[in-house]
Amino acid sequence: MGRTRAVIESNNNYLFFFLKMEFLKNFDSLGRLFYIVSPNQTTFKYVREVPNYIDSTYTDLVMLVILEIFISRLLKKPYIRINDSIANLSQGMLMEFTRIFVPGGRVALYMYIHLKFRLVDLPWNSPVTWWICFLGVDFVYYWTHRGAHTINILWATHIVHHSSEDYNIMTNVRQSILQAFLLWMLYLPLALIVPVTAFLVHLQFSYIYQFWIHTELIRSLGPLEYILNTPSHHRVHHGANKNSIDKNFGGTLIIWDRLFGTFEAEKEEIVYGLTHPVGTFGIMQIQFNYCVDMYNKCRQYKGWKNKLSVFIKGPGWSPGKPWLGDPKDIPEIKAPAKKYNPYLPGWCKIYTIWHFFLIIQGYSSIMNMYTIFPSAVLYSTLTFEIISLIFIGLFLDRSIYAQNVEIMRCVIFFIIDYYLYYYTNYSLTSMHAKWIPEILVQTTYAVSFFFWMIYNPLYTFYPTKKDSCS
Repeated sequence: MGRTRAVIESNNNYLFFFLKMEFLKNFDSLGRLFYIVSPNQTTFKYVREVPNYIDSTYTDLVMLVILEIFISRLLKKPYIRINDSIANLSQGMLMEFTRIFVPGGRVALYMYIHLKFRLVDLPWNSPVTWWICFLGVDFVYYWTHRGAHTINILWATHIVHHSSEDYNIMTNVRQSILQAFLLWMLYLPLALIVPVTAFLVHLQFSYIYQFWIHTELIRSLGPLEYILNTPSHHRVHHGANKNSIDKNFGGTLIIWDRLFGTFEAEKEEIVYGLTHPVGTFGIMQIQFNYCVDMYNKCRQYKGWKNKLSVFIKGPGWSPGKPWLGDPKDIPEIKAPAKKYNPYLPGWCKIYTIWHFFLIIQGYSSIMNMYTIFPSAVLYSTLTFEIISLIFIGLFLDRSIYAQNVEIMRCVIFFIIDYYLYYYTNYSLTSMHAKWIPEILVQTTYAVSFFFWMIYNPLYTFYPTKKDSCS
């Protein structure tokens, strides 16, 4: 009896230890969302030791999204729109795909500059180094972000993030694929001072911190509003209201805006998005329409100085106007404003959500396994994912081309699936069936193909009076 009791107590001790460790693990994970971390536990000597904090935070971010939806419904706030949310996630997936093609070059260049040209030797394991890097990354983020609003070619990489007319946690994943090739270069001056491991840690935490400030549910954080970038401050930054333009560029801290004259407090109801809305959920239009506009302006303007100015001056510039454009040209936008919101019948929404669920599974498979994929597998699956995201955008826009693109997409699915199954050790079906049976994936695409071959889409895809809902 005594031995049995000892075993039970021993098991209870193990259980208590396990639960304690899980609690601490989850607490640390939640703390990273708010930059509440220990310098000692987030300091590393070698690059290979730096964790991927962003990937490890995804579960917590999903929980935040669910919590935001639940509280919004509880408080009878405007619901998070399905079309805008899917557009946000589509842009995020497209941006993540660029990681496949620029895996280590940026880090290598930063390390090279630090090794060859550093001005000081900061000890990698010093708390002072940790805090210097925290301030340095946030300071450079402020100026990088400010430049992304005031230099046209950089605005082309950032306009995607501001194109959403809603403001919620999922807005933060709406990013441009061009960022991976342009904006990161503005951080390179930090290599003259900051060790690469500290830089990688704080760059991740800066990005993670900015998820939770994309919400309308938190009104004020009291005295913290004077120091930190908060949901209130960042709502102003995302506004199309005249007083919101080019304000509140801070990442984690708002002190830089207060110091350099770009701070604006939240005083009126914010209209989110751009002064000239994109009016589409198509991923390629959202990503590249502004680049096309810049190209057209460059062709239109006479003289090489004007052509160069299209890229290096402000988004509002045109010949004869100030460097950043004329403030009088900014339209007066006040709430409430109509949002781009094409009407879709309920069955169309279910169809979209289900197919997007399959796309997410394919995305997850690619991002987890792309390092071991043969080239043919990688490029064929990437092609299918991108075609799928294009279709989703057309469907949400109720484009008359959506039917033909969907028929083509279903055919491409079976062609790629057949090729991969017979010539490699992979299959497109299995990649889209991480959480569901494979037969369900194949049935979905077969039924979808025959449905769109037969169905007359005129009712679904031509405009109705329900379009342009606010």
